[in-house]
Amino acid sequence: MRRSDTDTFVAELVLDLPELGSRLEVAGGKAANLGGLIRAGLPVPPGFCVTTEAYRQVAALAGLEHVVDGDDPAGRARSAILAAPVPAAVSEAVLRAYRGLGDDVPVAVRSSATAEDLPTASFAGQQDTYLNVVGADAVLDAMRRCWASLWTDRAVSYRDTNGIDHRSVRLAVVVQRMVEAQVAGVLFTADPVTGTRTRTVIDASPGLGEAVVSGAVNPDRFVVDGAGRIVESRLGDKQVAVRALAGGGTEQVTRQAGADQACLTERQVRDLTALGRQVERHFGAPQDIEWALDAAGTRWLTQSRPITTLYPLPAGAADGPPRVYFCMSLAQGLTRPITPMGSAAFRLLASCVSEVVFGKTVADPVGGPAVFAEAGARVFVDATPVLRSRVGRTLVPRIFDVMEARSGVVMRGLFDDPRFPVRSTSWWPFLRRLLAVAVRFRIPLQLVQAMVSPTAARRRVDRYGARLRASLTAPAQLSATERLDHVERLLGESLVPIMPSVTPVAGTGFLAQAVAGRVARTELAQREMDEVLRSLPHNVTTEMDLELWALATESRADPESAAALRDTPPAQLAARFLRGELPAALHRGLAGFLGKHGHRAVAEIDLGMPRWSDDPTYVLGVLANYLRLDQPVQAPDAQFARGRRAAEATVERVVGAVRRRSRLRAVAVRVALRRVRQLVGMRETHKDFLVRGLAHVRAQLAVIGAELAAAGSLATPDDVFFLDLVQVRAALGGADFRDLVAARREDYDQELRRRQVPRVLLSDGTIPENTSDVLGAGAAADGGLLTGTPASAGTVSATARVVLDPVGAHLEPGEILVAPSTDPGWTPLFLTAGGLVMEMGGANSHGAVVAREYGIPAVVGVRDATLRISTGQRITVHGATGRVQVH
Repeated sequence: MRRSDTDTFVAELVLDLPELGSRLEVAGGKAANLGGLIRAGLPVPPGFCVTTEAYRQVAALAGLEHVVDGDDPAGRARSAILAAPVPAAVSEAVLRAYRGLGDDVPVAVRSSATAEDLPTASFAGQQDTYLNVVGADAVLDAMRRCWASLWTDRAVSYRDTNGIDHRSVRLAVVVQRMVEAQVAGVLFTADPVTGTRTRTVIDASPGLGEAVVSGAVNPDRFVVDGAGRIVESRLGDKQVAVRALAGGGTEQVTRQAGADQACLTERQVRDLTALGRQVERHFGAPQDIEWALDAAGTRWLTQSRPITTLYPLPAGAADGPPRVYFCMSLAQGLTRPITPMGSAAFRLLASCVSEVVFGKTVADPVGGPAVFAEAGARVFVDATPVLRSRVGRTLVPRIFDVMEARSGVVMRGLFDDPRFPVRSTSWWPFLRRLLAVAVRFRIPLQLVQAMVSPTAARRRVDRYGARLRASLTAPAQLSATERLDHVERLLGESLVPIMPSVTPVAGTGFLAQAVAGRVARTELAQREMDEVLRSLPHNVTTEMDLELWALATESRADPESAAALRDTPPAQLAARFLRGELPAALHRGLAGFLGKHGHRAVAEIDLGMPRWSDDPTYVLGVLANYLRLDQPVQAPDAQFARGRRAAEATVERVVGAVRRRSRLRAVAVRVALRRVRQLVGMRETHKDFLVRGLAHVRAQLAVIGAELAAAGSLATPDDVFFLDLVQVRAALGGADFRDLVAARREDYDQELRRRQVPRVLLSDGTIPENTSDVLGAGAAADGGLLTGTPASAGTVSATARVVLDPVGAHLEPGEILVAPSTDPGWTPLFLTAGGLVMEMGGANSHGAVVAREYGIPAVVGVRDATLRISTGQRITVHGATGRVQVH
């Protein structure tokens, strides 16, 4: 097809594929990618693109702006598009281009939306494609139906899920000469299941590729490794083939002769793999490619799009030797992405940990230690040294067993990987460093003092807290640069040393727990220990939750406050509180609560997240939930008191059982269990101290953000949390970061929609948890049975409530909370939950411990629980066995 320069109407409405450039807004994703492949010299069937301008004209004639408002916008829009006339200029341009391909030549007519085949959203299969279209009228009809398919229910739902504005999307149409395919299929230049970037996966079947793409056939599958070896060759039954009909259209034919043989030779598999790598290099990212082989064996590319489901790699990970990365975000109960400033804080804190704990000075503390990595807006740690060390292999998986059990399973699964051999076998360097830390912070003395006098130990921790709070001040007259210096000193010098000065107190309680178990032997089984750990005193998190319940009780007694909580959305109540317009009793009580606990938040280890004092919407929503609990026997304070009495009774029962064997052992068990009750609750204190520090840092950065916004370097004060510390300093020097912040906010919003984050990630993109059936524990089996780690004994059957974000969550009293993970910001929901199921965690993870304290049955480490369980389903949680039955 050739055009003269005077055919301006054609140029606006129709373009040859090689002429498209990268103009996504003109051609849509599919057409733009095909044009790029042609310009790169890769084999693509000839064709043209009916641009988005043609769609715009038809949409205007259809009155689409008005149609998409109201009920059933998808159906109304489709009907309007199909009924609208095609402008004469459009039809003339399309037919002229079609005749340029040949006389009544068979073509494929494909949709190409502007929100399609993008790096972050593939829209695969959301719009329609028509194959073997023959004749001018058939081409125009297929084009019209492609336009209408922009408004299929599935496409509208997909855009809603990905946060794409319907009004911003337009559709182009690709018309290409049909390939008389003998074999066709799909090629992934990275394994879409395991994430391995060095593996090519090819699905192939006789006939047109539609059979493979639509899932109508079980294709042959070939997997090729990075060295070009075919490491897997699995034949499908290939029961169905899609073939072109003479005169237009396609038909499905049943099993053909030769279906029990591979439809590709080894040479063809390798050639397709090499072609796929060429495409990947051209686009600079792993690709999902549709291909075809004609009767002469010529390879054709009919489509290429990014593989959008792959988890991103840390910067530079793929360039060096094999590495193993562990996700610290998940270990802290955080599945959501972390703001850039939150990551910057982690880097500075990690530099201080490196120096204080490991004795290694970091050359660039703001940049973080070498083991620090980021991927997908989550924090990772390079765990390769752990795998290559005998000490690491011995200790770290055991820590994971109680902290995040499935991570321990994954790490052990890498012990036999020849890429990570043990290189360090000596324990001496580790013991020497451990001794140095113990001496520096007088940890043995702290342990002894806490065992002798728990009250004195708690008072000492309180003094540390008082000194910390006193240090968290900054004079109002500080300049923005001085304020930033203050922030960096806190993060890089002051906060970390407090941790080893206070954690040994709770550590003494855990040590006493181990001693009690060793001395009591069979008289102190896990069930009894779970009872002992219920309703522990001196726990800042449970105290916070009970204070919130007390506030709900007070609000229930005040008619005006109760009515406000029942009848007003929490976000509106929060705005009224900040304006001082809440009912007096509710305002007074909430202000008092926030005065003590306003530094906390959901995802609170990310200082980019608003604190409850910044936005109390979540707290007010929880209060409203509490008002729905109208049975006094289920009141959290009553349950907590029952738990305390049950724990004390269990201590007496265990001591009595031990006394029958030995009076001396009974005395030791009584002392140890009392220390457990007196000290283990302090395990939340150091976290509370850290979060207080982060809240102060956030407040200082907010002041700086306001100054930068006033100067025009940022659009809003909160944009400061989408910069790092180096960039904030540059902004104070006059740099404009508004465009960078906008891009980062877009990336952050995209990551908020990611449902699955790897516990462990290899530098070649492999997610080890996805590579072995052994690691599939938790998969639905035996009538909907899910398995995980026992966390809190007891059995409960109730309605499930899947909660991905606790802010705004509605949890009816007695419902079983199903969550990806939890941190202290979630725990107010625990007070009225009937049970707990979490995807993350181990026996001593935060959610597990709090569940035991509240006496609610809990199972943690249940893989894909939020995907396999739906809100409203009735489930049974067996907390002692780690099983969840989905009814």
